[in-house]
Amino acid sequence: MDTDLMLVVGSLALVLSIPSLMSAWIEGQVPRIGSILVLIGGVLVVMALTSHGRPYTFAELPDVFLRVFARWMP
Repeated sequence: MDTDLMLVVGSLALVLSIPSLMSAWIEGQVPRIGSILVLIGGVLVVMALTSHGRPYTFAELPDVFLRVFARWMP
């Protein structure tokens, strides 16, 4: 898995964990799914940032997302 894909999948996992964490917090339950998503997303983002040859910049992030989505679109 290349670093761009790891960054995008990890970022999406982190974003998708927010509703799960909020729902569990509001209902007073243990946030199991949200915690797993945060763990997976965090590991993927950290792996992408450390494995990439040069650091990502904030200006480069939209291009990274577009490159990854363009590869998966038919």
